[in-house]
Amino acid sequence: MDLKKIYSKRSEWCHKGDYGYLLVIAGSKKYTGSPIFNALAALRAGADLVCCLGPQRAMDVAASFLPDLITFPLPGDILRKKHLHFVLRVLEKFDALVLGSGLGRSPDTFSAIKEIVKNSSLPMVIDADGIRALSEAKEILKGKKVVLTPHLEEFEIFIGEKIEDSFEKRAEKVKQWAKKLEIVILLKGHFDIISDGEKIEINKTGSPYMTKGGFGDTLAGILGALLARKIDLFEAAKAAAFINGKAGELASEVYGEGVLASDIFEFIPKVIEKFK
Repeated sequence: MDLKKIYSKRSEWCHKGDYGYLLVIAGSKKYTGSPIFNALAALRAGADLVCCLGPQRAMDVAASFLPDLITFPLPGDILRKKHLHFVLRVLEKFDALVLGSGLGRSPDTFSAIKEIVKNSSLPMVIDADGIRALSEAKEILKGKKVVLTPHLEEFEIFIGEKIEDSFEKRAEKVKQWAKKLEIVILLKGHFDIISDGEKIEINKTGSPYMTKGGFGDTLAGILGALLARKIDLFEAAKAAAFINGKAGELASEVYGEGVLASDIFEFIPKVIEKFK
């Protein structure tokens, strides 16, 4: 894949902000790694600034993990509707949003997720628990700049039906729902299926070793970085799937069965450099 259009040569007079400010809303008391995977993958993919917003413990872990991560801790163990006023104020300062990873499945959290999407006009990546929350209110997505990044189970929950065990049927359903909701859908799998409702692209990068938790979070982070650069949603989804999969391949060649999602961070810039 040619990444030149996305990663063109930088002007010597560029400055912080030219390549995007990204907000990551992720994590919970239980799932502290998700915001780190999102944010660090986004930074390695070229975002100028990434801030994480989420429950206190997840933000404390993120802040102590790397000084490059800026955090907005919320009181409590999960995202709740009572946090919305603060969250929506923070959102105004960013170019794009990654929402959903590790937030959990509390009804209060689901309500908060729906309100965030409803009240935001930012380009956004919605992943994991964000997808589950919106399965109850799909109409909110219409007219929004959204890329959904489900795996098969999440996609089936989102559309409310089982899909035949056929790659062609998966592709057909992805295109159908992308068209219906006027969004982009990136269905993760051995081959990723990406559609904007008109076109379908298949991404074949990746490794069987990428079954470890966290590789979906890194994909969402890379994609968020591209959206923060104001890259077209469909083009950004194709590029992010390629970069995440290729970096995962390189990490898997080194670590095999022992590969971790965190191993991908060092390979993301190498993939970008090679293919731009």
